[in-house]
Amino acid sequence: MSPAAGPETGRGVTAVVPAYNEVRLAEESLRRLRAALPDAEIVVVDDASTDGTGALLDRLAGDMRLRVSHHPENRGKGAALRTGFAAATGAFVLVHDADLEYDPKDLPAVLAPLRQGSADVVYGSRFRGDRARPLSLLHSLGNRFLTFASNLVTGLSLTDMETCYKAFRAETLRGFRLTEDRFGFEPEVTVRVADSGARVAEVPIGYHARTWAEGKKIGPRDVVRALLVLARHGLRGRRAWRAWVAAALLVLAAGSAAALVLWRVAG
Repeated sequence: MSPAAGPETGRGVTAVVPAYNEVRLAEESLRRLRAALPDAEIVVVDDASTDGTGALLDRLAGDMRLRVSHHPENRGKGAALRTGFAAATGAFVLVHDADLEYDPKDLPAVLAPLRQGSADVVYGSRFRGDRARPLSLLHSLGNRFLTFASNLVTGLSLTDMETCYKAFRAETLRGFRLTEDRFGFEPEVTVRVADSGARVAEVPIGYHARTWAEGKKIGPRDVVRALLVLARHGLRGRRAWRAWVAAALLVLAAGSAAALVLWRVAG
């Protein structure tokens, strides 16, 4: 049986799912995840939700074979992922969100390069497939710009650095020092991947974008934080040109932060 098909797809896999105030969507998202990876270990970390998500996860834990952890206070996606990674026991570890923006049916394809031994890390790209619900212009430009900046700093050739669907060999992931608590996780883990020399693959995935009105949580300050993370890495890089890129990113981050403050004041 091929690594990308059939009921054995989920064996040796841990899916880590950060959850914050997703009581409406979490159950359906997790049911789809379990259907896609029937034998996977699923570790869900409730990040101090205030809408009943934590209680829902506790109720679902037995029937859906979930391992549920709770943060006593809201710490952010990156912190929730670190909690989940520490609990993971699978040979492969992947990230899934508790909302319905990503389709777990894509996960066998994301895992395939790991199972085939051709990659150590796999990114699911929303910009390589043809099944994505169109992103807003602002969202699309922001994602593409951050990916471009990331590629400049890391030397990788990704098309979607900010994607949620990332999968790792467990031993590769354990070698990363991760400290970002919020959405800065995405650029931080990407620079760790680049620094480690891990083999990276991208596969196309579908995407059903949410709006902020529908509950999307990433915001302008997270874009600024991503630039700062990339800039910090660039300044520590061995190549002189990376330092110049980092300096430019710092200036851009400062300008973006100032614009954000003015926008909030004006609003």
